[in-house]
Amino acid sequence: MTKRSAGLLMFRRREQGIEVFLVHPGGPFWAKKDLGAWSIPKGEIAENEDGMEAAKREFAEETGMQPEGIFFALGEVRQAGGKVVTAWAMEGDFDPSTLVANTCAIEWPPRSGQKMKVPEVDRGEWFLLETAREKILKGQGVLLDMLLRIVN
Repeated sequence: MTKRSAGLLMFRRREQGIEVFLVHPGGPFWAKKDLGAWSIPKGEIAENEDGMEAAKREFAEETGMQPEGIFFALGEVRQAGGKVVTAWAMEGDFDPSTLVANTCAIEWPPRSGQKMKVPEVDRGEWFLLETAREKILKGQGVLLDMLLRIVN
């Protein structure tokens, strides 16, 4: 069965152009990864949960901010591992220094049987679209193009 996630791509308009807010996954596996590691705030859609509600919930869980405003459907993308991400865009602002993320338990090192608690995301940052294309997970890059169709 295909795993499904939902997320929000927050954007803001600046003199230099459109900026998007991305988050970096927490934990030791991602600690030294940067290019191609960032993501929109997103997470799994619970059984019988509305995708938009899941996207809002996940955004709040990964940033500490309750998303509000007008949401624009971007569509779906399939990531390399097969997960399908349904995304919406919203114009807004957020101070990354106030980010507070939920934690989750992971097995580390892999197949060791040892569990450790890590933040779902360890930081967030605003990026101009050109830089965001380098930072975002390859499978989510098309979301930036979908966003441009809406904001232009």
